Amino acid sequence: MRIACLDLEGVLVPEIWISVAEHTGIDALRATTRDVPDYNVLMRQRLTILNEHGLKLADIQKVIAGMGPLPGAHDILNRLREKFQIIILSDTFYDFAAPLMKQLGYPTLWCHCLEIDGDGCVTDYHLRLPDQKREAVKALHRLNFKVIAAGDSYNDTSMLAEADAGILFRPPQNVIDEFPQFPVTNSYEELYNAFVTAEV
Repeated sequence: MRIACLDLEGVLVPEIWISVAEHTGIDALRATTRDVPDYNVLMRQRLTILNEHGLKLADIQKVIAGMGPLPGAHDILNRLREKFQIIILSDTFYDFAAPLMKQLGYPTLWCHCLEIDGDGCVTDYHLRLPDQKREAVKALHRLNFKVIAAGDSYNDTSMLAEADAGILFRPPQNVIDEFPQFPVTNSYEELYNAFVTAEV
């Protein structure tokens, strides 16, 4: 049995933090794992910015409520479901993702959790475990599944390397240059074909 593991932001939905940056005018929140490879450094930076500007969880959730999947994302998931079981492996947070999961038909999502204080401020974050995308693929291998994975950023590359086949989807040039071993796809049709033709 083959499992398709896909990143969420940048693959199926827009980048949440970029959307927050656009709605708030805080350009520093535009940084993502495409720009900052160290996720802890990136998240500490984000938490500092939220605190400095007095932004609360409700402010972020309001932005997310107005977002939707990328055009064609729902259809690609439906097509892949005909041939694979699907797991979304993301470095987002359950506190953010629920409205987007509804619009995608509630695929299985493995991600992280935020710590929120009594005033609704985001005070910390808790990883499910370090390098959870790669660890999830390793666990699926121990269960005797074959895994094909797709992502777009630095934080996806260890997952892609651990999978039986890894695919980049609309990655920035710096990721393409640093990880030439992964095939690059730029449309959902190309992504679908890469999944179904992957040799695992």
